[in-house]
Amino acid sequence: MNYDAVIVGAGLAGLVAANELVQAGRRVAVVDQENAANLGGQAYWSFGGLFLVDSPEQRRLGVRDGFDLAWSDWQGSAGWDRLDGPLAQDEWAARWGRAYVEFAAGEKRSWLRRHGIRLTPMVGWAERGDGRAAGHGNSVPRFHVAWGTGTGVSGPFAARALEAEAQGKLTFYWRCRVDDLIVEAGRVTGLSGVRLAPDAAPRGAPSNRDATDPFTLRASSVLIATGGIGGDHEKVRRLWPTRLGAPPREMITGVPAYVDGRGLDIAEAAGARLVNRDRMWHYVEGIRNWDPIWPGHGIRILPGPSSVWLDALGRRLPFPALPGYDTLSTLRHLRTTPDLAAHDHSWFVLTQAIIEKEFALSGSEQNGDITSGHWLRVLRTRLGKGASPEVEAFKAQGADFVVAGDLETLVAGMNALTPTPLLDAHMVRGVVEARDAQIDNPFAKDLQVQGIHNARRYLGDRLARVAKLHRILDPDAGPLIAVKLHVLTRKSLGGIQTDLDSRVLKPDGSVLEGLFAAGEAAGFGGGGAHGYNALEGTFLGGCIFTGRAAGRSMA
Repeated sequence: MNYDAVIVGAGLAGLVAANELVQAGRRVAVVDQENAANLGGQAYWSFGGLFLVDSPEQRRLGVRDGFDLAWSDWQGSAGWDRLDGPLAQDEWAARWGRAYVEFAAGEKRSWLRRHGIRLTPMVGWAERGDGRAAGHGNSVPRFHVAWGTGTGVSGPFAARALEAEAQGKLTFYWRCRVDDLIVEAGRVTGLSGVRLAPDAAPRGAPSNRDATDPFTLRASSVLIATGGIGGDHEKVRRLWPTRLGAPPREMITGVPAYVDGRGLDIAEAAGARLVNRDRMWHYVEGIRNWDPIWPGHGIRILPGPSSVWLDALGRRLPFPALPGYDTLSTLRHLRTTPDLAAHDHSWFVLTQAIIEKEFALSGSEQNGDITSGHWLRVLRTRLGKGASPEVEAFKAQGADFVVAGDLETLVAGMNALTPTPLLDAHMVRGVVEARDAQIDNPFAKDLQVQGIHNARRYLGDRLARVAKLHRILDPDAGPLIAVKLHVLTRKSLGGIQTDLDSRVLKPDGSVLEGLFAAGEAAGFGGGGAHGYNALEGTFLGGCIFTGRAAGRSMA
């Protein structure tokens, strides 16, 4: 079959590109190795966070933001250091980074609204940073949450694709695994692979890989929008950078198993240049899902700033390894500190008062109130008494939660979750009491306590995100809670190098005609628009921005 464009991957980036192509009158095919239940890809499972700059939602909450501040934050976080010499790996990445911040500070919000995406009034303060004005982190809150969470972002584009299918403008090829790109006279002209046996597995669950018959599709252009490598732990370990120490022996998985990097390998075999493969974004606040969908299914805690963070041996983590501050600095500390290398976990110690106000779980299925789109339900959940039902379910049934009425019993429960007891209750008490001694007045030398004071100056945090300062050992705030935290695989920050039209580049810097890349497969633009660090709320937006560019260029 011949098409104007073939898109590999039915996730957010692919669907945005398909929408642009259909609107331009092109005949489009979308190929995916999973079944139709997986329409929307990883975006469906997300919290729906979107990075915006100087939005009405920010201004209503008293946040002053602008392009210059956001671009300064982005550059300080990205830390692009591969810009010199011919064929620099970061050359196009930096251009994409600036273009994306311009988009986020300009037409992004209105473009989202035109395409059916609405935002809640909440603006979160993610990745608060490393404490340097010119370093990593968001100077102000920028994490906007879509109504419907991830479903509210992917859903409108999924609906448009299904409408185009009904009109005969788009064809889905489900359960079709791409194995090769067809290259003729230096140009990609199609793809080939095998059809997989039917499988009725629910969304996100593993499916069979039983090949039936071969297939071939021809097109004027082909888009790779297949995501990253987070579902393949061996590939993650193989590409793990030495700057982050030794990779964990045990990790949990934040993406479905089909996020295996095959699309990257196929593009490289056809002549694409892959760059910055050692840059990756894995969370350190992962917990095992008590109701898993895919193998090793983990959920990330989106923490407020108040929990005490201990390493596996019971020591408090140093700044900027604080909850919600600097993800990769925390990962680096846990993986490079010599006596921690043998341990793959750390701990939050907190109170019921903190979990009720500060714990959110990443994912559409973990935020039923926002996913439902019912404002009154959100008010009852977020401003009412108690934690959300999803958080309380993890506290009651999650394998990584310990609840106790006193610290000694809590530590005993923590030790029961490791092969050998590593924690000394007397030592942990000393850490907690030292922290508690800092909150008796509005002044403190403890940087975490200072950060909590600062957070509560922001109306959004004070209302719905940050608990009132209290002693961890205050019995009125109890019971005490400990959470065993794991490294959770998530995003690839490098990938296929592309120009600003999402055209794939070859190792010599020239364009590989006919081939395009978008989303995580393209490192969210240019093979690394984030550089070394993400400011959060930037992954869905990166898929949208690169998918839009690819669709327009292909059209």
